[in-house]
Amino acid sequence: MSNNSDDWKFDVPTSGSKRLPPDPRYVEALSSQGYGFEIAVADLVDNSIDAGARDVVIHFLRDADQLVSLLIVDDGHGMDDAALDTAMTVGGRREYEDSALGMFGTGLKAASLSLAESLTVISKTKRTRAAGRRLVGVGFQTDFQCGVVDAEYCQSLMDRYYEKPITWHGTVVRWDGVKDFPKHGGSGQTDRYLTKVINRLGLHLGLHLHRFLERDDFNITIAVEDVRTRMVYLNYGVEPLNPFGYPVSGAPGYPREFEADLDTLGTVKVVGHIWPPKSSLDEYRAVGSVQDRQGFYFYRNDRLVQAGGWNGYRQAEAHLSLARVAVDLPPSTGDVFRLTVKKSGVDTSPAFPAALEQATDSTGRSFRSYVEDADQVYRTARKRTATARKAVIPPGRGLAPEVRRVIEDELPVLPGEEPIAILWGRLAPDQFFELDREERTIVLNQHYRAALLGGRRGGLNDVPMAKSLVYLLLHQVFEKEYSGSREKDNLLLWQNILVAAARNEQDRLDRNEH
Repeated sequence: MSNNSDDWKFDVPTSGSKRLPPDPRYVEALSSQGYGFEIAVADLVDNSIDAGARDVVIHFLRDADQLVSLLIVDDGHGMDDAALDTAMTVGGRREYEDSALGMFGTGLKAASLSLAESLTVISKTKRTRAAGRRLVGVGFQTDFQCGVVDAEYCQSLMDRYYEKPITWHGTVVRWDGVKDFPKHGGSGQTDRYLTKVINRLGLHLGLHLHRFLERDDFNITIAVEDVRTRMVYLNYGVEPLNPFGYPVSGAPGYPREFEADLDTLGTVKVVGHIWPPKSSLDEYRAVGSVQDRQGFYFYRNDRLVQAGGWNGYRQAEAHLSLARVAVDLPPSTGDVFRLTVKKSGVDTSPAFPAALEQATDSTGRSFRSYVEDADQVYRTARKRTATARKAVIPPGRGLAPEVRRVIEDELPVLPGEEPIAILWGRLAPDQFFELDREERTIVLNQHYRAALLGGRRGGLNDVPMAKSLVYLLLHQVFEKEYSGSREKDNLLLWQNILVAAARNEQDRLDRNEH
């Protein structure tokens, strides 16, 4: 029998407590969470929605060729001095309504200081004067000091946006020293950057806030203006991008609502949609790849927080490209659904995919049958429209299984044939590849492997892009007993071009290392 000192303690005993205030480096950690530009701006627009805004203006300000600031302006109910202090405090707590988009109280600081050197917030309620606070990233990290903005400037900025959109109340969030802005290159580089980033931003906001933008009383405008001349270069409204916005369902009887029973949360409803095949609508194709956008679309208080992905239920594959599932998260998510701080994804516990295996609709039809239906609609459409493709020898070792599956899905396979391996080996510098007919292998030149990897670690299935292209070029050679003069000339042509490309990759890698 053990003595008392060896007995297991089910509760850890403590003998007191001590206060441990956060180290100033906590701010550095807060601002190093990897926010992308669109995700960070969307986080600030969430705050505008929580403030009751009807109009939000995202304003890029330029001084001739140089971008100088980004402002997010709204006509929400605004903040007084006390609310501003709370908003700018790291870990500042305020009560969130059940319908609020905000959750953690860190989004304003984390999103802003991840992408800008300084953050200024100026706000006015219907009953208070304009007031402002300013955080400069470097100084704030040292001692948590927050600047109080001059009252006259606060009012002047409110006046600048009078009726565009601020009237009696509203808020202006200003970013200076935006790290994403081009530093050099003149007006051409600035114009190209704005065209690219505004297009991405509009699509991101249109997708993740589509339920709000579909309402008659909410608008987001993206504008570009010269701070000296007040010339407006661009001014357009963000359009909603509904990921379920098809005109006609891809299959009769869909969408269908299924009920997944979770022990800790009760019933969660998931709605299975099947897009019509071959759709060219932006709602289907505009944001990310079609394959990445299959799967679950999680909403929290009408805000899309994850656009696609199967969350452990199954793997993504081309045949499920038409399957999209809407899930409105319950107010209390327990330990089943965990929203990321950036609101750019949902982590689910194993209980969720397990519940889907048992989920049914009101007629007893299973969620699994929905997945099978979506798969079948895709396959049937391909059979109707696809031209007859010649059977091929399939790829084997050296090419990632995911790529092999897609090739075998897209091309009929010659029965009983040994697959073509794609492996690395030692070859002369003027060769990119060598064909070993007896071993049915494409040998790639080991000399160029590091360049193609670009500093990444290698493995059996590495450089899938290069190997896939080589397979598509060369697989037919193994289907013939010998090569004619035209084919030999093609092999020489491909050899020379690929060697030149590989050497160019190698030169780029060498320059980057030095």
